[in-house]
Amino acid sequence: MQRKLKTLALLLAGTLLVSTQAVNAQSSSPPPATATRPAETTPGQTSVPNSSPPATRTETTGQINSDPTVKKMNEDAKGKVEREGK
Repeated sequence: MQRKLKTLALLLAGTLLVSTQAVNAQSSSPPPATATRPAETTPGQTSVPNSSPPATRTETTGQINSDPTVKKMNEDAKGKVEREGK
């Protein structure tokens, strides 16, 4: 019996708390409407453009010629993939 009374008291206290919060939410005034609005015109470019000429297909990436041993290993691996698959 005492357990039922404790449960009932907790339920009533919770209900009272929720209803009090709802009343406070309804009675408070809305925040002021002072939000900043987006600019009507977008700002100009702010980054500095690159002064180098555009890349061409004939330019190299700066990679140096590989060691002949490495070239041979790469060719062997490529041939193996072509023959056997991955």
